[in-house]
Amino acid sequence: MTSKSLTRFLNSNLSFSNKSFVLRRYSESAKAAVKTPLYDLHVKNGGKLVDFAGFLLPVQYSDMSVSASHLFTRSSASIFDVSHMLQTNVRGKDCIAWFESITPVDLRGMSNGSSALTVFLNDKGGIIDDLIVTKVNEETLYIVSNAGRLDVDKEHMRDTSEVFRKRGKDVEVEFWNVNQRALIAVQGPKAVSAVQTLTKIPLNDLTFMTSVEGFVVGAECRITRCGYTGEDGVEISIPALKADVVTNALLQNQDVKLAGLGARDSLRLEAGLCLYGNDIDESVTPVEANLTWLVSKRRRIDGGFPGADVILRQIKEGVSKRRVGIRMESGAPARKEAILKSVNSEEIGRVTSGCPSPSLGGNVAMGYVSEAFKKNGTQLLVNVRGKDMQCTVAKMPFVPAKYYTKK
Repeated sequence: MTSKSLTRFLNSNLSFSNKSFVLRRYSESAKAAVKTPLYDLHVKNGGKLVDFAGFLLPVQYSDMSVSASHLFTRSSASIFDVSHMLQTNVRGKDCIAWFESITPVDLRGMSNGSSALTVFLNDKGGIIDDLIVTKVNEETLYIVSNAGRLDVDKEHMRDTSEVFRKRGKDVEVEFWNVNQRALIAVQGPKAVSAVQTLTKIPLNDLTFMTSVEGFVVGAECRITRCGYTGEDGVEISIPALKADVVTNALLQNQDVKLAGLGARDSLRLEAGLCLYGNDIDESVTPVEANLTWLVSKRRRIDGGFPGADVILRQIKEGVSKRRVGIRMESGAPARKEAILKSVNSEEIGRVTSGCPSPSLGGNVAMGYVSEAFKKNGTQLLVNVRGKDMQCTVAKMPFVPAKYYTKK
């Protein structure tokens, strides 16, 4: 793939935001972008590399189209290199109090080894970033947050933890560099069975949003049952020097293949999952983003997180806009910033992400609409390439989630 064709591919197939991520032609950014521990493996396997948030990552591989890779993940298992994500360890007897001071999660009520999706919030209730936190124990946390917000998140955690320490509190934040630690996501219905052949950890006991440490092919890893596709699967945090060993061992299984950013984006969109910078940002609250469930029951009573006055008032009184799913049965997909209209051609919102749906046919999207138009089944218009097209507000996820809960 030439640099020109790669640029055309990115423009036509991905919905990443220019605001939060930088996608440049590989030939123009190779000197500046950071290589992950799996860089050589990507090159060896025909990965089409792009600069994504300052890291060289594959958008797809030469042996499979984005759509085919997407469908393979839904039917079998794919490995995604997500080493660009920021991995953070937090220690200290006051680490839970500190973390609850900057997020609306109820860490106190979580059991050791459990994980939760949450958000860093600003004083207006806007979302600084979304992240997964694991409560390793009462004095240790493990956090995975977005590469596109790496510098922002580091500064936020440094500054807020320093405030705590100045009050005599015990909290220490340690950021892992990509040269220290790799992260892979193994996703799909055959993902866990493939990983199980390489570890003695009883993965049948590891349910959705729980985490454990152990050995995979002799490498000491952290395995968390989670992902960004809506499928069952795990994320494996691996010492950088062992990343190739673990990944290559998984690839010996015929049910496992490598997948890139293109499939990752369409899979997460079918799963109704937000992309920071597109679907959520500092101007949007969890209530507006249809993520009210991130504000735990206890925190709705106790408050004590940034923007609590705004968010708790919105929960009680409502909001003027809401994130919704959008389905289009035919035509070109609605991309970011496409205008949404009522059937009377009144502008009522905008699309934030959109792409073709390999699993369902047609197109899927999400965006924000005026509160009066949020009901599933509401008929709307969306302006695509200068033409108003019919679309429908639809329930998310578009494809049913298959998370493992051991019920």
